[in-house]
Amino acid sequence: MVERNASRVQIKPNAKRQEGAQLNPGDQAGPGTPGTGENICPQCQGRGRLEEGRPCPDCGGSGKIIEGIGGG
Repeated sequence: MVERNASRVQIKPNAKRQEGAQLNPGDQAGPGTPGTGENICPQCQGRGRLEEGRPCPDCGGSGKIIEGIGGG
């Protein structure tokens, strides 16, 4: 669930998943959720892999996460 407070957007940890959408641990909401957008994964810096060569657990190897965006 997305709640708007003034110029901030807060994503509830128990946000409903969209039908068929798979969330990775770094995602704050499912794809297409209003008030969210894609961003580069801060864990792997968008590479999709960690320095050891393992897939990034936060983004699932995509290099992108979905997070709340703020407006003002």
